Amino acid sequence: MRNKTRVLIVEDNADLAENIFEFLGENEYELEYASGALTALHLLDSQSFDVIVLDIMLSGASGLDIARRLRKDMNDQTPIIFMTAMGAIENKEDGYSSGGDDYLVKPFDLRELALRIDALHRRRSRIDTVLRAGDVSFNPGTLEVHVEPRGKLRLSGLAAHIFEALIRSHPDFISYASLSARLWPEQGVDANTLRTHIWLLRKQLQEAYGMPMIKTLHGRGYILDVSGQ
Repeated sequence: MRNKTRVLIVEDNADLAENIFEFLGENEYELEYASGALTALHLLDSQSFDVIVLDIMLSGASGLDIARRLRKDMNDQTPIIFMTAMGAIENKEDGYSSGGDDYLVKPFDLRELALRIDALHRRRSRIDTVLRAGDVSFNPGTLEVHVEPRGKLRLSGLAAHIFEALIRSHPDFISYASLSARLWPEQGVDANTLRTHIWLLRKQLQEAYGMPMIKTLHGRGYILDVSGQ
């Protein structure tokens, strides 16, 4: 059985959202819903998705703002389909420049939405490269850590970004400054906040695999330890 496509629907029109859910169903897709920007950002920070279907006109912040934050602040490249009644070329330009991958003008055929979701998911799946370090691998597309023969752990939010940075740097270490700049490119962050996120990731890895996998090089940074000790 193939894995279902995880899709986040962000739409403040409850009737349209319900129609989308009914059409896509549960056989091919695993669906989550957010009616506003704050709920959407919380879900994106705490979970991972294969495709995001994002309305532009939302309460709290626009879909364009969410896309920019996802791309720049969260360093998340999950494919985004904008859906909106604004169909002018200038609107589409704004959508694509904000990080959108596709743009669907309302009203639209729900079958077309499904086709575009599937196309973006296939494209993303083809370009995802599994990163490896010894018996440890990480898939940036699914956000899954796999340790042979101990199984898989799916990360989310900043934990996934930290692990990806560490495994990309392996066998070298990554400095405090480089990791902070990658996670918070615009403002950086204090050392205590970074240590807290590292501690939380170590705890997840320890619980899943019986080893924390991240070593601190005092005064320098962090390194991924795949020795299994």
